Parts: sequence; structure tokens; C-alpha cells
Amino acid sequence: MSTVTLALSKGRIFEETLPLLAAAGIVPQENPEESRKLIIGTNRPEVRLVIVRASDTPTYVQYGAADMGIAGKDVLIEHGGAGLYQPIDLAIAKCRMSVAVREDFDYAAAVQRGARIKVASKYIKIAREHFASKGMHVDLIKLYGSMELAPLVGLADAIVDLVSTGGTLRANKLVEVEQVMPISSRLIVNQASLKLKRELLQPVIEAFAGAVKP
Repeated sequence: MSTVTLALSKGRIFEETLPLLAAAGIVPQENPEESRKLIIGTNRPEVRLVIVRASDTPTYVQYGAADMGIAGKDVLIEHGGAGLYQPIDLAIAKCRMSVAVREDFDYAAAVQRGARIKVASKYIKIAREHFASKGMHVDLIKLYGSMELAPLVGLADAIVDLVSTGGTLRANKLVEVEQVMPISSRLIVNQASLKLKRELLQPVIEAFAGAVKP
């Protein structure tokens, strides 16, 4: 029997995917937040979930280790999306990619006078394209976490990061000065799987599409 493997990451994406899975008649047998298992069965013997790091989801799908996955637009842009079919914006895990600086940093003046600023981000490709489109010269510094610390200790003048409520920025006396792009999560499908397992994948894709809230 052919199986369908869906790659998901823990946390917000998993939680907000549950109603979509339910619409497709798929119910996970365990909660990944409570289980140490990385492969989780479902009520349907032909469907299983693999729990991966969010930034790894496109890689698992690209190389066929998973037939489908759910990944944020931010992750897909950084990955490049090669060999991935992206049929649906699922409109879940919504947030925004923004530029933020210390409250006392005059970003507008720095932009106006063409200053070369230091920018810390996990999202180097997105940051590079954003500042290039504005004709700004920046030095990009790759970080993997605690972005808010970089301006506070002088590592960077600005950060490019995901913002949901803005609470973490406010708590660290940072302000949003520019929105780069809105972010949401998308369904991604391995192109070879789509051809070889179309009869299994198509109903799931259609159920997800029907369950997306406009």
C-alpha cells in the first residue's frame, strides 16, 4: 500500500494545521508536543506525519522524504523553493517580516543620508533583497536566535525578523520601522509524488483548499 508522508513542525504551524487535517479526515494519533516520536501515525493507515524543524520542511519535501509539507513563506524564500509545487496559501501562522531598530536610532535619517548600516537576521536572502530594492548598502550579519539582542549590544543597527504581536520588540525597547512582507504558511508538494501518488494526494490537497478561511 502506498503511503503519504506529511512534514510538519511543532508549535503554531502544527496547531493551526489540525483543523485542515480534520477537514481531510486525518487525525494524528499523538500530540508531538507531548510525544518524543518523530514519526506519528494517523487514523488513516496510509497517512503519516513526520515532525521536523520548520526550516527543514522544504528540504524533506524537495528530496521526497515527505510527499507534502507545510512551511512559512519566510522559510520557502530562504530555501529557494526548488522542485516544490506550492498549490495553496493556507492563511495560517500569519505574521509579518519587519525591520526593527532601537527606539533611539533614527532609521529614517540613516536611510536618507545613505548610511551603510549593519543588519542582523536569520533571513539573509529576504533582508538582502529588501535593502537592495531600496538602493541601500547594508552589512548583513547572520544570527539564528535572539535577534532583539543584536541592536541592544551594538552588534547591529537594525534587525529583520518575524513579528507577530510586537510584544518582544516592545519589551526590549525596539520599534518596527518598516514592514518587508506579510507571512503565512503554504502547502508544499513534492512534484514526483504528485505524479506517482496523485490519487492519494489530490483529495488531501482539495480538502485543505476547501478548509482555508478567506
